[in-house]
Amino acid sequence: MSKHKNTHARYPVTGAGLGLRFELIEQFRTDPPKQVDFLEVAPENWIRVGGSRGKALRELTEQYPLVCHGLSLSIGGPAPLDDGFLHDLKHFLDVNQARVYTEHLSYCGDSGQLYDLMPIPFSEEAVHYVAARIRHVQDVLERRIGMENVSTYAVPTGEMTELDFLTAVLEEADCGLHLDINNIFVNSVNHGFDPYAYLAGIPAERIMYAHIAGHYQEADNLRVDTHGEDVLPEVWDMLDTAYERYGVFPTLLERDFNIPPLDELLGEVDQIVSRQQRWQESADVDVA
Repeated sequence: MSKHKNTHARYPVTGAGLGLRFELIEQFRTDPPKQVDFLEVAPENWIRVGGSRGKALRELTEQYPLVCHGLSLSIGGPAPLDDGFLHDLKHFLDVNQARVYTEHLSYCGDSGQLYDLMPIPFSEEAVHYVAARIRHVQDVLERRIGMENVSTYAVPTGEMTELDFLTAVLEEADCGLHLDINNIFVNSVNHGFDPYAYLAGIPAERIMYAHIAGHYQEADNLRVDTHGEDVLPEVWDMLDTAYERYGVFPTLLERDFNIPPLDELLGEVDQIVSRQQRWQESADVDVA
């Protein structure tokens, strides 16, 4: 058995998750899917939401553990962090008993707000800058947070690799890793590196949970992380390799565009579940 393999107890949630979209709420309320073990929301879409939608979220969080994945923290941005937002966020996380909060290792604007995730220069200076901001967020939220490896299409000049930068930030900030399997694959195509070598080098002991998603194939050497397609076989293969190497960890299906009927989404959640069961059984045999 690999020394890297883990028990479920170290993760904030277990099993397979699905991102909760507004259009899925009523179906979850009337016929809660059994194969979904946890839900994820973007807190920016729910903070201060009341009425029927707020009530629906409260009902669902009584049935499913909740994780939160942010969109607007801009952890690598030049503008000061918004402490007002952080206090609102803390209240939301506390009220809804969120198991964990994660964000993107990127930035999304200066004085304004963009809807794109822009890459941070892979430099030691940026490591210190970003790690200090993550520590501040953790202090305000009074919890350890996770940072997600993001997809990129062009990167600023820097003296480090993406993996070295990611590892250095996580260590200096002492935060968790929100592992995105699809983003590793997308970046490997866009920037020409071996995705399995990247996967082998991640600080797996920091994994909080993972994302898996589909992407758009713009060209042979360009993939776009749209979350609007089915998960590709190559990305499923990487998830298998990750489970084999590190043991089973909680994994959530992201689907933000071209959302199919819930039954089709649950078919992909079933694929996560079947892989988790297979690799957990394999790990149990290794232990025996």
